[in-house]
Amino acid sequence: MSKRVLITGGASGLGKAMAERYLDAGARVLITDVHQERGEQTEFELRARGDVHFVKANICVDQDWDMLANWCNEHWQGLDVLINNAGVASAGRVDKTSIEDWDWIIDINLKGIVRGLRSLVPIMKRQGSGQIINIASLAAIANAPAMGSYNVTKASVVALSETMRHELSAYGIHTAVVCPSFFQTNLAESLRTPEPGMEQTVRKLLAGGKLTAEDVADYIYRSAEKKQFLILPHKEGRMLYRIKKFLPFLYNREAGKAGRRMKEKLEKAG
Repeated sequence: MSKRVLITGGASGLGKAMAERYLDAGARVLITDVHQERGEQTEFELRARGDVHFVKANICVDQDWDMLANWCNEHWQGLDVLINNAGVASAGRVDKTSIEDWDWIIDINLKGIVRGLRSLVPIMKRQGSGQIINIASLAAIANAPAMGSYNVTKASVVALSETMRHELSAYGIHTAVVCPSFFQTNLAESLRTPEPGMEQTVRKLLAGGKLTAEDVADYIYRSAEKKQFLILPHKEGRMLYRIKKFLPFLYNREAGKAGRRMKEKLEKAG
């Protein structure tokens, strides 16, 4: 039987690329997104690749997750792969970012995943198998200045994933967490920031990424098939991870320099 795959945030960007990759491998795919029109258009575009469906859902709403669980049970009698891809971005110095923006990003980037696990893990436990792929960010490992709320949510996803790795393996469920660097996607659409000029900086970094969403999706797919836990699609990300782990003095020196450059840039911008 072909794999049954649910992808959140699947109407665009990495989520759409992941849907394409799994469809090309013969999987059945359910994409979910808060954007109805975009989701329907993506479903239409991907039908030529295979068995794909779109259901509008908000990962911050428990009832929507229960609806998705019911859909999987009714149409597929189970679920093999859950890809928690949906997320948003924020940037700002710790004394500038509002509590409202902290609540917003935590509710989506962290609690959105937790809600999904509460609804869908029981399905995988009953069938004694499954795979959960959580999309975090290199920001979880390399905590850039003026990105506090985003860094915290993505680091939390890594911590949650490591917990799941050991908790769920006893039930035959494998967990992976993905920490990509900048790549060509539409993450900046969701960006909230109180800092002048920060949106333009983020858009430039995303546009300058060497990998496409399709490149990242393919790397994730191949790594997940090998049951890897920590997936670092970017070469520079893998290098940075090793530097921080084995040469922390070098990492901290360069991070400190980045903080001073950020201070000058943001203060100059007002």
